[in-house]
Amino acid sequence: MRSRFPNFDLYLVTDRNETQGRDLLWVLQRALDGGVRAVQLREKDLGGRELFVLAEKIKTICEHYDAGLFINDRIDVAQGVDADGVQLGNASIPIEVVRDLLGPRKLIGASTHSIKEAQEAERAGADFVLFGPVYFTPSKAIYGKPQGLAHLKEVVEIISLPVYAIGGIKPENIPEVKETGIRGVALISAILSALDPRAAAQEMLRLLKG
Repeated sequence: MRSRFPNFDLYLVTDRNETQGRDLLWVLQRALDGGVRAVQLREKDLGGRELFVLAEKIKTICEHYDAGLFINDRIDVAQGVDADGVQLGNASIPIEVVRDLLGPRKLIGASTHSIKEAQEAERAGADFVLFGPVYFTPSKAIYGKPQGLAHLKEVVEIISLPVYAIGGIKPENIPEVKETGIRGVALISAILSALDPRAAAQEMLRLLKG
């Protein structure tokens, strides 16, 4: 049985290299001020101590905005800061094991790149899935060619979990992505690299709810 459903439409994934030289915490605070209610801390180049310290700071900011914090892959860091959940990939600890470690109240997201992976994540007990890349984006190029809208729609129809589209999501393609029946979108640069992260978040949410 799944613990609970995610309560957010917009899932902001961090990347310190996408902030146009600005402090990540500064950008995140403005994005949260613009309505973001879920942040995934994904800084794979940081060691455990550095990641933990950063996670603590982001957790404090997220709590101020009543937003959820998810930690990519690092179960220990998620436990250390009492994050709201984790985001797992194919190379992560199995979902079933993570569920035993975190308990039923934490959310587990699964990053998937095929219909088969999405189905496996559902069977394993994930609470929601990210599916992509829907469009081409440099940050997801290692996962192969874009999945496209047809595959995204198929995943939404086949599994019962909330599905978030990821990969090249921008304001101009939100309308066609929404038509597939997704729960929401996950993105990086469309907000982190924006001149005004607050306004960018507001616009994304307006399009998602429109």
